Amino acid sequence: METLLEKIRKYNTWEGLPFNIGFERSAYLEQIVSYIGNNLIKVIVGQRRTGKSYIMRQIMNFLISKHAVNPKNIFYVNKEYIAFDDISTMKNLEELFEYYKLHFNIVGKVYIFIDEIQNIRNWEKFVNSYSQDFTFDYELFITGSNSNLLSGELATLISGRYVEFEILPFSLKEFAEYKNMKITKTLFISYLKAGGLPELLNFNNEEIRRHYVEDLKNTIVLRDIVQRNQLKDLTLLEDVFKFIMSNIGNLTSVNGIVKYFKSKQKKTNYDTLSTYVGYLLNTFIVHEVERFNIRGKQILGGVKKYYLNDLAFKNYTLGYYPSDIGYNLENYVYLQLKRMGYKVNIGILNEKEIDFIAEKSDKIMYVQVAYLLNSQKTIDREFGNLLSIKDNHEKIVISMDDIKFSNYQGIKHIHPWELGYTN
Repeated sequence: METLLEKIRKYNTWEGLPFNIGFERSAYLEQIVSYIGNNLIKVIVGQRRTGKSYIMRQIMNFLISKHAVNPKNIFYVNKEYIAFDDISTMKNLEELFEYYKLHFNIVGKVYIFIDEIQNIRNWEKFVNSYSQDFTFDYELFITGSNSNLLSGELATLISGRYVEFEILPFSLKEFAEYKNMKITKTLFISYLKAGGLPELLNFNNEEIRRHYVEDLKNTIVLRDIVQRNQLKDLTLLEDVFKFIMSNIGNLTSVNGIVKYFKSKQKKTNYDTLSTYVGYLLNTFIVHEVERFNIRGKQILGGVKKYYLNDLAFKNYTLGYYPSDIGYNLENYVYLQLKRMGYKVNIGILNEKEIDFIAEKSDKIMYVQVAYLLNSQKTIDREFGNLLSIKDNHEKIVISMDDIKFSNYQGIKHIHPWELGYTN
């Protein structure tokens, strides 16, 4: 254990030396640290390379600098680093943790941080045990890249004793702050093309960016899906992902995907494709949005819409074309509504589609998205669909027109780069 402790020492805060916290994600940091000081398990989830590890280090830095926590009272494990390879099971983790406490003669509360915890076998037992241990004061922070992290037995064991935070790629505001630029239409278009993967912003060469996105996609597909689930048909999984990327913002069903592949002479079936779509959703690389009947107040089954966690996957894999900007814009609005804390559905009312119904606490917002309001037909459709909803909740039309329309019968018209920032 002493050898292992020495191997991981440089990744921990025990020496009291400065460590790299990266670009501060202040919105997430403020949200998470507001929960510090209780026994709730802080669960940080999200797609790979969206900055979960940096946020963990920012929390550790906050504890030391703002809460005067002794650096030795912070225990950090990151299963992405080779130094932690020997911690492969719950037993390994427990033995190391108990040795750490003994070695440093720890007194007082211990803050436990475990990054990519799903790579430790039976980790659930460790989390459940230490989160309930009344003989010592512990506070746990864990991250994972799989949406099933808290499914099954663990969800039952810790029900009501955890709070979950989903980390998305850089927002437009963070993109602007990172580049030290003001939010403008020009910057927004650059963001729509580049996406918000944090590390991608460090590369100036387009070919390097393309390779980075391809490598990340392969890591998610090969390591997180194929190896973990022992899939045999990698080509089919990649084709499903390409289909979803090509159809973001379109109403889609698994039956529709089956028919598409059969038309291309690809052998498959409903169960297989449904499972593969589920695997993609579990890695957070894709989001699924259901339809909601506004009049009947119920979720509708069948067709849904899919959006990407970051547009870089589409733009650097399939290409960035002018004809795609409307779909990319809709993808952006969906993600921005999620960042604003809304639960998002597609609205259906008397055969008319409302692009998004966003709900948060007792607030509801209806949103229509159009690239340009460049014809009377488009104007009538976007504003008319919202006018058909006879309630007093907020209604917004979002487009990239250079000129902003006046509010019409209570419906606001805003630019996409204003959503969540100035309206």
